Amino acid sequence: MHHRLRHLLSPLFICCLALLILNDFLLKATFHNMLTGKLSDFCGLFIFPIFWSAVFPRQKIWVFVFTGLLFVWWKSEYASGFIEQVNTIFSIQRTVDATDLIALSMLLLGWFYIKTNPKVVIVVNSLLTRLSALFIGAVAIFSFCATTQQRYIQSFDQPQYVLLCSTVLPDPSLYEGFEFYKKDSLLVVEVNQMFIAKPVMADDYNKNRSVKDLDEAIREQISDSTSLIPPGKVTNLAINTAWGTDALRFNGGRLDGRFSRTKNSQLIIEGFYKMGLEDSTWTTRDSSGTKVLIQTFVNGERTSVKQYSRGKLVSSGSVNTRADTIRIKYIQIGILVLLVAVTILLLIRNFRSTFPEQLKLKQVWKWLLCFISPIFVWLIHFGIRILLMDYNQDFFVTLATIVFIFMVTCPLMSIVVFWINLRKETDILLYCLLFGLIYSIWTSCGTLIALHN
Repeated sequence: MHHRLRHLLSPLFICCLALLILNDFLLKATFHNMLTGKLSDFCGLFIFPIFWSAVFPRQKIWVFVFTGLLFVWWKSEYASGFIEQVNTIFSIQRTVDATDLIALSMLLLGWFYIKTNPKVVIVVNSLLTRLSALFIGAVAIFSFCATTQQRYIQSFDQPQYVLLCSTVLPDPSLYEGFEFYKKDSLLVVEVNQMFIAKPVMADDYNKNRSVKDLDEAIREQISDSTSLIPPGKVTNLAINTAWGTDALRFNGGRLDGRFSRTKNSQLIIEGFYKMGLEDSTWTTRDSSGTKVLIQTFVNGERTSVKQYSRGKLVSSGSVNTRADTIRIKYIQIGILVLLVAVTILLLIRNFRSTFPEQLKLKQVWKWLLCFISPIFVWLIHFGIRILLMDYNQDFFVTLATIVFIFMVTCPLMSIVVFWINLRKETDILLYCLLFGLIYSIWTSCGTLIALHN
C-alpha cells in the first residue's frame, strides 16, 4: 500500500497539485496571460496520470497512453459536440489552442518519475500515510473537476445593441443571449448577455471591458454574410421589441448619442451612450410612471443612484467606481498589515514574559492542533472577507481556498508547535489569527493586482 501511495505524498507531486489549484483559482484571474494559460496544462498532465497510476498500479502504461489521447481530443474541435451536450447539464469551459499540446512533454517526465522511488516522502508514519494519501487524493480529484469551471454571464442593466451589415437574418435559436432585427441591408443585434471569463469584480468597469469592440466580437460569432460598419457613419433606427419601441443612434456599429424606449406612447427609458458606454444621466420609469430611477454615469461607470416615488425622493446614494474600489482596497490592506504587526507584538510579549517556560501538550494534542488549526484560520479569513465586503466566491473557489489554507497552515503550525513552541494558551488563537490575517493580505493583494490589470 505504501509503495502505491509514495508518489502522491512526494514533495514534487504535492507542489504541482498546489500550483495547479493556485493557478486555476488565483493566478489566471490575476494575470490572465500565456504563462498562466499553459501552467494548468503542464501541472495537470503531470499529476493526472500519476494519481490514476496509484489507483490502477497494474495499468500504468495504459493510464499514460489514455491521458495523452484524452488531452489531444479535449483540445481539438472533435470534443466540441460532446462539450455542447455536457453544457446542457453542467457548465464547463474549454479553450482550443494547438500550442497547448506542448504540455504533453509532461507525460514523459511523469513516466520517468513513477519509475523512480522518491527518497523524500512528506509522511512516514503508517496511519498518517493512509490519512494523508486519502486527503491528497480527494484534493487531486477536486483539482481535476475544478479545472474546467463554469462560464460567467455578463448581463446588461441598460439595453445594448450593435449594428452590422448583413444580407441574411441569423437564426436566433443558434445564438444564446442575442436578438436579431433586420433593416434592409442592416442587422441590429440586441445583446442581452455574454459569456466571459470570471471577473475579479462584477462592476461597471468590468462590464465596460466586456463591451469593448463589441461589434467586432459579435461579427466574429455570427461571421456568415456580416461585415462591420466603419466608425463615423451615423445611423438612426427605431426597433420594435417585446419591451417597447427603441430609438437608436449608431456611430459605426456602436450606440452613440441619445437612446429612448417608449411603450404605449409613454417614455420608459431615456439616456445617452458614448460609443457603447452609458454616459450622463439615465432615467427609468415604471409602466404607471409613479416610480422613477435616475442614474448618473461617467465613462460607463455608475456614480450615483436616486429613486423617486410619486415625485418624492425615496433613496439616494453614491456608487464606487473601479478607482474608488482600488483606493479602498489599499486602505484595507494597510489596516490588515497593522493588525498583523499588533498580533506579532502580542506573541513576542508572551514569549518574553514566560521564557524559558513552555506550554505543555501531549504529542497527540500537538498533532491534532496542526490538523485542526487550518479550520480556524479559514474561518478567520472568511470573517475578514465578509467584514471587508469582499466575498463573492463560488463553491469551487471556496473549496479551493479551504484546501490551500490547509496545505499551507499544517506545515506552518507544525513549525510553531514542534520548533518555536507555544508559550500560553492564547498563542494558539494568536497564531491562527496571524495566519488568517496574512492569508487575507495575500488574497487582497492578488485582488488589487487584478483590479489594476
